[in-house]
Amino acid sequence: MTAVEADETGSVAVVGCGTLGASWAALFLAHGFDVAAYDTAPGFEEGLRASVAHHLGQLAELGPVAAGRLTVHAAIADAVSGAVFVQENAPETEAVKRAVLADLDALAAPGVIVASSTSAMLRSRIVADCATPERIVVAHPFHPPHLVPLVEIVAGNAAIAERAAAFYARLGRRPVVLLKEMPGHIANRLASALYREAVNLVAENVASVADIDAALCNGPGLRWAAMGPHMTYHLGGGAGGIRRYLDHLGPSQVRRWESLGTPDLTEAVKDAIVAGIAEEAAGRTLPELEARRDRALIDILKARTEVAGR
Repeated sequence: MTAVEADETGSVAVVGCGTLGASWAALFLAHGFDVAAYDTAPGFEEGLRASVAHHLGQLAELGPVAAGRLTVHAAIADAVSGAVFVQENAPETEAVKRAVLADLDALAAPGVIVASSTSAMLRSRIVADCATPERIVVAHPFHPPHLVPLVEIVAGNAAIAERAAAFYARLGRRPVVLLKEMPGHIANRLASALYREAVNLVAENVASVADIDAALCNGPGLRWAAMGPHMTYHLGGGAGGIRRYLDHLGPSQVRRWESLGTPDLTEAVKDAIVAGIAEEAAGRTLPELEARRDRALIDILKARTEVAGR
């Protein structure tokens, strides 16, 4: 089977079933695909099933949830056998990724896309040991992928990129296709640029960690949930749009760029961030903060759907 057609279901192999893999598995199951799961960790099934059940409950708030079947396999070949799509989530280590992708390339049926969830690695490097590298794509989600729609696709040719994008769009994702590979792809590069300045503001003692976070969430972050920075500044240009903005306010952007910091993560800076996070968390545990994040994501997704009239 060489493609996943618009009305086709089947089995998706999820290889690597930690936090990311469990999130992917829930998304596939919710859209009617069976999931064949494999992981090298002994006894991973219990944690996987618990996480998937939790994620499916969250997805049910966003719309109907189909009833795919989850099976767990002790051999990677059994998980991949018969799969119409393969989602790989091995650790973010180049040697590991290369070995796992080479195995999956050898095991998956001809033409089946094998997608890697790598967040920063170059596709050209991780497919180096594959016999048919053209069917290997980078498909980087933003965590957690069952809630955050973005999937960044890096492929060896346009046809494979189109097939992968169509598959993820069917799952309600928003695929973006890179025209060339780049470390960190698109979104992590944007996030890294912003976080560099967030760290710099701490290093220069401009504001508390909590206030820096609040400035983003209650200002540009709200706008960015609706549209990206280019379109936001297009509106900022008034009747003249982005051309007027760049001509008249672009120089002020350049001045701000020149003042941005390049902080070092010294022990003092790390200590300040850790202390600031402890203050901002106010005793809430990581699971409690994760639940708060997911609740906010679900509410935002619901609001966006209501605004779009869908």
